[in-house]
Amino acid sequence: MKLYLYGMILASNSFRLNEFVKPDEYSEIEESYRFVGGETGAAATILSSLGAEIVLDGNHIGRNVAPLLKSFYKDKPVNMDSVYFDENYDGLEDYILISGDMRTPFGHFGHYFREAFNGGFRHWNKPKESDIAGCDTAAIDPFFGEESELAAEFCVKHGKPYVTIDCKYDSFMHKNSAVSVISGEFIRGSYPNMTREELFTLYAENGNGLTVITNGGKRFFYGRRGEEMKSFEPYKVNVVSTLGAGDSFKAGCTYALSKGMSDDDIVKFASACAGACISRYPMQIDPPTLGDIEGIISSENR
Repeated sequence: MKLYLYGMILASNSFRLNEFVKPDEYSEIEESYRFVGGETGAAATILSSLGAEIVLDGNHIGRNVAPLLKSFYKDKPVNMDSVYFDENYDGLEDYILISGDMRTPFGHFGHYFREAFNGGFRHWNKPKESDIAGCDTAAIDPFFGEESELAAEFCVKHGKPYVTIDCKYDSFMHKNSAVSVISGEFIRGSYPNMTREELFTLYAENGNGLTVITNGGKRFFYGRRGEEMKSFEPYKVNVVSTLGAGDSFKAGCTYALSKGMSDDDIVKFASACAGACISRYPMQIDPPTLGDIEGIISSENR
């Protein structure tokens, strides 16, 4: 199984606190780590743990992040030949405060994208058509504008199904995806006055594949155009950290799609994959195995 992943790869600095921060009050750091993160970086970690061969591409990797990335993936089936390492650029990092089911990420992403989309330098690659033509299934982050859409166009051209996340219902990315996952965070920012039910109808009608509208740890919706909307209650697990919940759900969808699972089984597998990830911290040190995910599914604990 050869998977192509295009999107955000960065260094994540996470701090697990004994209780979440409050203004003017002290919080103890229980654990802290610096590891490979980003939607695509985290998905690559999970999917390689599940036995997939990964071809990785996306944003440029700066000098401060390159040693971490190279060291982390050196013993994993992750091909980084297409990744551009830029010694003249610091690179992307984020910072995350975590306590139980609460987390707050922060960084410099607003500046990163404002500069790029206002005529500045774009610190990300154009996808290589040969990488996509040689894969079985793809997962594409939509954040890189024309370049992300080009990756989707290559998938369509070569008949490669792909998973995407958080793109608008009238976009090329959504319309041509095999699985499109829309998060609550994206809905709040892009469609603040619409309900999930209203949005599901728009997404389903404008897509050719499976639409999933998540809702954190609560019941979520999924389905296709012309079919009745379905819902699913996520598996109940002991939540240690919600960091990477969305990334692991995307990874689960990508794995399940590559295995030809039905829509119902894709949703089950993705939910269990997310459940396995949030029951440990940090996931990068102890990524879930196929046995972990199948164990959650068989438990039917929902």
